[in-house]
Amino acid sequence: MPMNDAIVYKERGVRRVSPGTGKIFYTPDVSESLKPRVGMVFDSIDQAYGFYVKYAHASGFSVRKNTSYNNSKGVLKLKYFTCSKEGFKIPNKGKGKRRKPSKRVGCEAHIKLQLTNDGKFEVYIFQEEYNHSFVHEKDLQFLTSVRRVDHVKENAIQALSTINLGPVRAFNVLKSLYGSYEEVGATRTDFKNYKRDLNQYIGENDADMVIKRLAKKKEYCPNFSFEYEVNQDGTLGGVFWADEISKITYMVFGDVVGFDATYMSNKYDMVFVPFTGIDNHNRNVTLGAALLGSETADSYRWLLRMYVKAFGVAPKVVVTDQDPTMKRAILDVLPDSRHRLCMWHIWEKLTPKLGPVLCNPTDFKKTLAKIVWSDSISRNEFEEKWHAILSEYGLSNHEWLGSLYNIRHDWIPAYYLEENLSGLMRTTSRSESENHFFNQFCNPQSTLVEFFSHFETAMEAQMYEHRKNDHETRYNEDELWFPYFVLEEQALKLFTRTIFLDQQLEIYDAINKCASISRQQVDGCMKFEIEDLLQPRTSYFEVMFRNEDQTISCSCRRFEQWGLLCRHIFYVLRLCYVTEFPKKYVAKRWRREAVPNSSLRPIRYDDIENNGDDIQEILREIRFANEYAINRLIQDKEQLCLYRDYRKAYMSKADDVQVVAPAPSRKDRFAEMTGISEPCDFIVRNPIKTRTKGTHKRLKSAREIAITQAGKKQKGCSFCKGTGHNVRICSLRIQSTKEKEATSSSGVTNMQE
Repeated sequence: MPMNDAIVYKERGVRRVSPGTGKIFYTPDVSESLKPRVGMVFDSIDQAYGFYVKYAHASGFSVRKNTSYNNSKGVLKLKYFTCSKEGFKIPNKGKGKRRKPSKRVGCEAHIKLQLTNDGKFEVYIFQEEYNHSFVHEKDLQFLTSVRRVDHVKENAIQALSTINLGPVRAFNVLKSLYGSYEEVGATRTDFKNYKRDLNQYIGENDADMVIKRLAKKKEYCPNFSFEYEVNQDGTLGGVFWADEISKITYMVFGDVVGFDATYMSNKYDMVFVPFTGIDNHNRNVTLGAALLGSETADSYRWLLRMYVKAFGVAPKVVVTDQDPTMKRAILDVLPDSRHRLCMWHIWEKLTPKLGPVLCNPTDFKKTLAKIVWSDSISRNEFEEKWHAILSEYGLSNHEWLGSLYNIRHDWIPAYYLEENLSGLMRTTSRSESENHFFNQFCNPQSTLVEFFSHFETAMEAQMYEHRKNDHETRYNEDELWFPYFVLEEQALKLFTRTIFLDQQLEIYDAINKCASISRQQVDGCMKFEIEDLLQPRTSYFEVMFRNEDQTISCSCRRFEQWGLLCRHIFYVLRLCYVTEFPKKYVAKRWRREAVPNSSLRPIRYDDIENNGDDIQEILREIRFANEYAINRLIQDKEQLCLYRDYRKAYMSKADDVQVVAPAPSRKDRFAEMTGISEPCDFIVRNPIKTRTKGTHKRLKSAREIAITQAGKKQKGCSFCKGTGHNVRICSLRIQSTKEKEATSSSGVTNMQE
């Protein structure tokens, strides 16, 4: 089509010119079955409105609800429906107002209904002439009464919202699925307005709705735990929750737990605190969670008390960062739990505190890391080497390093060798990884209602990954490297796939990288000295083995720290011809059947609301049947066309059903979605937005800033190769340029002479 050829729309309807005034009027050219008639009777006003809207869409105009009249008893007696172009816009002469065009042109087309004696509504006036043209078929999508965020789109917006996709992205997703914008049946603005209306419905009832929803979930699921506290002003101070699956997994994986606060998860800046453990696939597992309005020691004390109340027993080891409020709370509430500080957070401060001049060019950082991160040295050995290294680099009196040494019992692995499974979590990287995982489903503009919906979706994703790992363990067979070593095959059947791969590597190193130096009988046990070629040491690893009861231990203490046998023990078991994996050294937490939660599914609040409601199940069956038919017929065009015609034939019948039973109002849909109808009495008020620790950067001292700046690479000059300036302001370059210009000008003068 040439660029200068404009698209011409064919005029719709029957045109009439008034002979007296010359005004132009239009009458819809539609089937008589769609036209309202005087004397037509409807069972309800909604049925009448649906019929008139259907007529309007076929004609090409939009409908607006107008005047209504109720009698003294509140019974509707009269109702008017008009064209959306009825009346005129009241001019707004104020400055600074947004100039918005008006669609109103004084159209007098309308329909009037009155209540009959038998409780029905009869059409007693119908004006079908319009003073404006009708909208073309392709532009019907832009009419207000045609655009509608219906039940399917509402569900789509809500479903995509649970994975942190807003209304605009939801609109784009539906556009891609439907193939075009007009097929969506609404605009981006309609989607945003729907989300706005939902948030307004939640409004001041946000915290109250969440508490009521959690209370309802607790009634439905007796093993679901939830607690909350209210501040003196009635605002929500904190809420803790843990479902049945968390409690089951905690009994197996709750020996070591880490927790760390994460921010920007909701519009009130409440701190999100998930408790993280490690499952039998060596993956993160959530063991309860909380939202806190503040990060005071009292808030964390309340949280930890509720945690112990829900799970019945405190974790053996708790890993956090160096937050002093957490430390005080753990000391007060969990006195029997070993509190371990995150090594990574402490280690990351080394360069800022000591300066890059000392840490980067020298071997100080590398030398110190060998003793700080080592799992094999003893306490005495650590202390000796620590003082030797600090003395070598002249840091014996360094204040910050001295403070780290004073709390060495809280973060150095050498002091956790006697603590069972202490090696599982040495840093809060597990917690931070968990925070990152949840942040994919949350955003800082979320209401609390949305946040809990996002959390439930995240838990479903986590449970799905766990079931997937269970499936891969059960139905995928890994290759055996040493078929003649029966313990390898037994480990394959005992452990999950991830753990088996770890044990297989240990078996490989036992066979190829270990050697027995000596053996002797000591107190009824056989003592072996094992040389490990992968870990050069001044001494050998000692393995004690008693064959009668299959008791075995190693000086590397890998089983005590990780719950898994080391290569040195595998070497001795092979040397002693042990043909059955010692059952006492198969930790339950690493077994295939550690927890039965593969058969469990997190229960969403929506499941409770829809309990006993067959509609959602019917909708799922319809979607499945439709996808099934399309997938089977996609290669058969003739059968696909027949299936399409069958579906289209049912559309007209569906229109008749909708006229009889109109869709619920948006307010009713909001009540259905949130589970809370019109709010009555408040239990909890919304929290007040506060400034938390994670909403701003850590303030650095002048000394720390100076140390950091000293380590940065300074600007260099490409001309003189000096530092502290660039070539543009280099004095040597400027002087050289002036000399060249002077020489050039003198040469020109000589030539002229």
